[in-house]
Amino acid sequence: MKRILTLTLAAVLCTAAFAQTQTIYKFTPVKDIPVTPVKDQARTGTCWCFATVSFLEAELLRQGKGEYDLSEMFVVRNNYNDRIFDNYLRRGNGNINPGSIAHMATQAIERYGIVPESAYHGINYDSPGHNHGELSAYLKGIADVSVERKNLSPEYHKLIKSLFDIYLGEVPETFEYNGKTYTPQSFAKMLGFDNMSDYVELTSFSHHPFYQKVPLEIPDNWDHALLYNVPLEDMMRIIDNALENGYTVAWDGDLTSGEFNHNRGVAICPEPKDFQEAVKLEKVYPDRVVTQEIRQKDFETFRTVDDHLMHLTGLFKDQNGNKFYKTKNSWGEGRNPEMKGYLYMSKAYIEMRTISFMVHKDAIPKDIRKKLGL
Repeated sequence: MKRILTLTLAAVLCTAAFAQTQTIYKFTPVKDIPVTPVKDQARTGTCWCFATVSFLEAELLRQGKGEYDLSEMFVVRNNYNDRIFDNYLRRGNGNINPGSIAHMATQAIERYGIVPESAYHGINYDSPGHNHGELSAYLKGIADVSVERKNLSPEYHKLIKSLFDIYLGEVPETFEYNGKTYTPQSFAKMLGFDNMSDYVELTSFSHHPFYQKVPLEIPDNWDHALLYNVPLEDMMRIIDNALENGYTVAWDGDLTSGEFNHNRGVAICPEPKDFQEAVKLEKVYPDRVVTQEIRQKDFETFRTVDDHLMHLTGLFKDQNGNKFYKTKNSWGEGRNPEMKGYLYMSKAYIEMRTISFMVHKDAIPKDIRKKLGL
C-alpha cells in the first residue's frame, strides 16, 4: 500500500491508459455523502494517513462541526517517531517503511494531537508536492545505526528531530486558528478527537474466529493491533449500513490484481472466464460471486494484499442496477480528471479485495455490535 514503488507503478499504468479516460459505466447516486476536497499524497507512501484524515474530516462534517483541512504530515511525523522506536525495540525487525493502516492515524492523533494544514504543510524542501524518497533513506540509515550500536543516544534523538525539521518543518508548539490559540492537543480536543474509542477497525478472514478481536498479519500492521473479525456478509452489512446512514468508511485493500483502473475510474471483480476481456472496459461484464472461501484463498495466496487506503464516500448504481461504492483517492485530480480524483468500486471488488476498514461504531448494525461487545 503506501509504498512509493506501488505509486510509481500505478502512475505508469495510468499514463499508459491516459488516452482512454471515458468509462463505459454510467453511475447514478443512491447516497452521496459530503466530504472535503481531494488531496495528493504525491511521492510518498502515506495513503493510510490521507485516507484516514479524509475520513475524520468527513466525520466533522457529519457532526455539523464544519469543514476542516487537517495536516496529514503532522500525523505522519508522529507515526514515524513511533515506528522507529518500535523497530529499535524489535532489534531492527520492525517495519520502518512508510506504510500503516487506519488505526495508526487515529492513535497518533489521540496521543499527540492534530493541527490544521495551514499550521503544518509538511514540505520544507524544494518540491511542489510531497516527496519522501530521500527522507525515508536517511531515516533508515539513522534507525539502522541505533540498532547496530544498541543505543538511543542523545545525538540519535537530535538527529531524528533535525531530520524531520529539515524535511517536514518544525512542529509549532502553538498556532492561531480562527482567532484562537491552540496547541496540537487542545485543537484535537476542540474537534472531539482526544478520545478515538468511537472509531472501530474491522476485517474479515476465516483463519481466525469471528466476532472477536484478532491479529491482522500484514506488514503495515506493524504495531500488531487487534481488529474485530466478522464474516463477509456482516462486513458488507456494516459498510452498506454506514453509507446508507451518512457515515463514510476508511478502506484498506488491494489494487494490484489487474481489476483496478483509477484512470478510467472503476474497479471491478469479473468472473475468471471474463477477466481478460472485462478489464479492457470495452463493455460491462457481470461481477464475480464472492464467497468467504474465495476471498480467503486470494488472501492466503497473496493475490489480495495490503496495498492502498482510500475513503468510501457513497453508494451508486451503474446502468444495470449493480451496486458500486464511490471512493475518494489521494492521488490528486490530475490522474483521472473526468472523475476528479474519485473512482467507483464494485460490490464484488469490495467483497474480494478489502483487507480492513474503519467506521464509527454507531454505523455498525445493532445486532452485530452486540456480537462484538460494542
